[in-house]
Amino acid sequence: MKMSCLSVSLFAAIMNNEMTISEYAHLCKNLGLDGFDLGSTLIKNHTPKYIAQLKNEIAQEGIPLIMVTTYPDFTHPEYLQREREFDFLVHDIALASALGAKFVRVTAGQAHPSTREDEGIRWAIEYLKKAAPVADKYGIRLVYENHAKPGVWEYIDFSHPPAIFLQIAEGLRETSVGINFDTANILAAGYADTIEILDAVFDKVLTIHVAETATFGQLQPVALGTGIVPFEEIFRYLKSKNFDGWLCLEEWANKGKEGIQSSVTFARQTWADA
Repeated sequence: MKMSCLSVSLFAAIMNNEMTISEYAHLCKNLGLDGFDLGSTLIKNHTPKYIAQLKNEIAQEGIPLIMVTTYPDFTHPEYLQREREFDFLVHDIALASALGAKFVRVTAGQAHPSTREDEGIRWAIEYLKKAAPVADKYGIRLVYENHAKPGVWEYIDFSHPPAIFLQIAEGLRETSVGINFDTANILAAGYADTIEILDAVFDKVLTIHVAETATFGQLQPVALGTGIVPFEEIFRYLKSKNFDGWLCLEEWANKGKEGIQSSVTFARQTWADA
């Protein structure tokens, strides 16, 4: 099974120049991972010199960049802002392509109080459909996530409720947009049956965010295997379906390098046992 890692715990260190992206890639390689992931906020700019240097540093580490996570807000109530969000995503797709990434994680947008459910669903589908051929042109696969809430947002994800997530996923079924399925967010949304939702979209799942939460009905990130996510059941299901995509470990235990190590050890052992 191919594994990569998105270490949210190390975001601050990278953004504060306490750790470089190449050092993070080196850490992931030393742990035997097949790739590493980045949040778009960690990539400083798109100037030719910076991109060429970063791409060269990644190549020297000998481990590929798999996914870049982005945060488009296509459910914003203002039309002009939705247009800006689309252009921001086009920029992120081009940037991910320049760095050799395989996937760009996309979101529906925030649950803005003034956005009606039918509006948000329609807008998210519209803009993600429009983004799909841009990604196709650059050799990138967009993966839409059953998302919760990043630190860069004010509100929780509009499609955090599984029923809304499924409607948007269905609206994208005939496009090249795949699914990045998060193992924690269904439970965090207060829905008990993760496998039921996973099964409904499995034919479009390309990547799995192997993520943990400590609390039902609330996203409370903890170390993998110490919360309530039924990983063995999920991995058993994936094996039964011959899943051959990527397991992207979303490490958010705030335990530094040791947190990544324990996440990798847990995921490998649980996959082997499932």
